[in-house]
This record gives sequence, structure tokens and C-alpha cells, in this order.
Amino acid sequence: MALLGGVIKKAIGLNGLISSEPDPHKAQKKVLLQLLKKARLTAFGLKYKFSEILNSDDPISTFQERVPAHDYDAINDEWWHYLLKGHQNVTWPGGQKYFALSSGTTSNKKYIPVTGDMINAIKKSGMQQVLSLKNFDLPNDFFEKQILMLGSSTSLIEAEDHFEGEISGISAANIPGWFSKFYKPGAEIASIENWDEKVKRIAEEAPGWDIGSISGIPSWVELMLKEIISHNNLNTIHDIWPNLHVYTSGGVAFEPYRNSMEKLLARPLVYIDTYLASEGYLATQKRPDTNSMALIVNNGIFFEFVPFVPENIDNEGRVKPGVKALTLEQAQENTEYVLLISTVSGAWRYMIGDTVVITDKKRSEIQISGRTKHYLNVVGEQLSVQKMNMAIEKLEHSFDIEITEFIASTVFENDQFKMKFIIGTDKEIDTTKASELIDAELCENNKNYKVARTKALKGVEVEAIPVERIYSWSEEFKKLGGQAKIPRVMKEKDFNEFREYVLQPA
Repeated sequence: MALLGGVIKKAIGLNGLISSEPDPHKAQKKVLLQLLKKARLTAFGLKYKFSEILNSDDPISTFQERVPAHDYDAINDEWWHYLLKGHQNVTWPGGQKYFALSSGTTSNKKYIPVTGDMINAIKKSGMQQVLSLKNFDLPNDFFEKQILMLGSSTSLIEAEDHFEGEISGISAANIPGWFSKFYKPGAEIASIENWDEKVKRIAEEAPGWDIGSISGIPSWVELMLKEIISHNNLNTIHDIWPNLHVYTSGGVAFEPYRNSMEKLLARPLVYIDTYLASEGYLATQKRPDTNSMALIVNNGIFFEFVPFVPENIDNEGRVKPGVKALTLEQAQENTEYVLLISTVSGAWRYMIGDTVVITDKKRSEIQISGRTKHYLNVVGEQLSVQKMNMAIEKLEHSFDIEITEFIASTVFENDQFKMKFIIGTDKEIDTTKASELIDAELCENNKNYKVARTKALKGVEVEAIPVERIYSWSEEFKKLGGQAKIPRVMKEKDFNEFREYVLQPA
């Protein structure tokens, strides 16, 4: 059967050669014009005069001048809430069949419209990822193996005139027919809503599968692999899946999980990062030897970049009105930006909540650096998650420990401000020395933090707990599995409630 795999691999290579990468700047302008043309007669398009924008000398600049940036609350309060009531032609032509229930970290519950055009765009983006596999050193028979997609339940909530679920569940419920022979855990198990029951069934069925690649959020994939190994009395997952070669990460950065996950493997995998959000499939890693992902510039999403500096962002982590946004052509490498997107689901200049850094402009490659609301600036410390990650990585190396989850907050305690970290690790550590190391590393990498430490910010405190306590909190208060993410930063009130829960006796 390896011969068939060789044919498939060659076909992918030929297809990849025929479908060469588009010019990103031309592709982005074309996408915006297509979006404006299709939505010009919607309520949103009529209000902002999309027809006039299309006829202007500079449609991109005119679009940016006329249409304000929106966060979820702004666009939902004025527009999307009508979709839930059954109205049509609001921000995109037609009605609304699917809503993605976001389990992200910046809002309790969001209903993100997922149009038929968006489902098709996600499928096309998935094919771009498949085509990019020609760039990785994979054996021929890999292309015949099964793909395990660990996502949310495909058993969607049925409302009067639409369905609701997480984006991974909606996507899995709409996979092409030809893909079903490769897809695991299969429709029955994928529809199970209870996380523990789903993982138990996967562990029971796992020995009968021939998995070549796995996709899903790292923390939940790791928990699943541990359950499979334990249930089947294995040393590593390769004992039953010898052809497992690829892990496709989604939702969060994979790197913090690499060390702990590789303990479950007989050999390292090919790791591929993807950027599938509730609002669309934004980017995918297309080549080895990089941790960056290529923006999908020719498939229904127009990208804008707002410099992530204090004067552009309000206290709630939102882009201030009237702030200048840059196109991909105008943006610079190695600068942190707030990402805005306009999409075939009727999101317009929508603040997705992530901050990104362009690492290779020619290839349109980015890295996710953090979240706009995962940004501590209580007393002028101006700390992004990216800087915190650097400090946590230094702590891991210095203490020879693994930290897959951490949560930070600046709190007012005993008449002074302190920055507190709760880290998830299975080892006992000297938290005083850990606090000193993190403090020194943050001072080294962030001048604003260093200044704050000489003024209002009086210190750093680290508390270490078993990471399972963080996952237990997520299971009870958020959701286990699927697209659920552990927040890196919390406001003081939320942090204190979280801390009280995770520090209580098990």
C-alpha cells in the first residue's frame, strides 16, 4: 500500500506546484473587494455605503475610514443579535444556519455566525494545509493513514432555525464525504458531549486504528494520550500507533507543551501549528524549520494590523476609535499588532482578540504573541503574554521542570500591588527563588515593567500547584476539551476566585 501513498504524495506535490502561492498584497485587495461586493446590499453594507467604497479611488483606505473597528460586544449589540432572532441579510447575505459558541478567554459566551461561505472557506484552508504536507519529510504510507481530530462534540445544539456548537464541532459535522474513511474517532464517538466518556471510548477503540496524525488543542490531546496509554498498558502511544508522524496543534501555542507531550512518544513528531478560530481559519504552518504560520490571504478573510501600544488600546483591551490600522503590505516585521479581520461570515474590521507578530512578510508568516485582554497594565507594567512566556520558559530551564499552564494577575494586597503567578507543575519547587527569577527576567525583557518595579509594583509571588487542579477548574467553570483554552491573565476578582478554587484541598 506504500505505492498508493507514493502516488498520493506525488499528486499533492504536483498540485502544490500548480497552485503556487499568491501575491499576498494583490490577494488581500481582491478578497476585500469580493467581500464588499457580496455584502453591499446587506443592512451593514447599505449603512456604510459599500457600493461607494467599491467605486472609490482607494477602496481599502475608504473602507478603513468609513467602517469602525468592532469587538464582539460592539458588533453583536448592533448587528449580530438580529441573526439569533432569525433576521436575514444583516451583515452577510442570507440567513444563518450555524453559530459557533466561543469558549475563548475574553467573554463568557459568544455567538459567532458561521455562514455557508465560511464553512467552504474552512474546507479550502484545510486543503491548503494538506497541500503543504509536501514540504515536510513524511514517508509515502503516511498519506494512507487515519487522522484523529480531537474536537468538540459534533452533536450540535438545535435551536428554532439554526444550530449551535463550537467551531471544531461545526467543522467536523461538515467534513467532506471522501474524508470519512480517514477520519477518527468517527461520527459516533465525535458526537459524545461528555469529555470523560468520549476519551474513554477513544482509549477503548484506539488499538484498532492506524493513526498517522492527530489534531487538537495541546492540553486536551495530552490528556487523551495519557488515558490511551494507561488504559492499554502501553509505554508510549507509538506502541499501538507506530505510523503516527504528525501532530497539528490548534488554538494555542504548542511549544510550552512539547516536553511533556514528547514523554508520551517513542520519537518526536512533525509539529504543525494552525490558527483555526471561531471566526475562521486564519493561518497554517506551511513549511518545516519555523514556528510561524502563513496567513491564508486568498480565502475570504481580509487582515488588518493595529500597533499594540498603550495609546491604541483602552483599559478593556479594545482598539480605540479612530486608530490607524495597517494592511499586510504596510505592516512591519517583528512588531506586535492587534489583529482585525473582515470575513465571509459578516465580521467587519472585527477585533478577534489576538495579538500577532509578522515574522516573514514575504511569506505572510506570523506568530500569535498573546491576547489583547491578556495584557497586564494595572500599574504601568505593560506586560504581554509573550514576555510572561519568556519568563516561564526561563524558569522551566533553570529549575528543570515542566510548566504547561500558568495564570497571572496584578493584585492589590496589604496596601500594595503585587504580581502573582500560579503555575501548574508536578514537582515541588522553591517558590521564593522562582519568584526572584521571574522578576529578574521580566525586568530584563520589559523596560516598562522594570520602571513599575521601582514604583507601585512591589514584588512577584509564585505559587505552584499540580496542573490537574487547573484542568479541574476548567472542567467545572469553563469546558473541558474542544476549543476551550486556559487563560494566561485574569483580572484581580477572577484571579482571586480561581486561586481560592485551585488551592482548596483536593
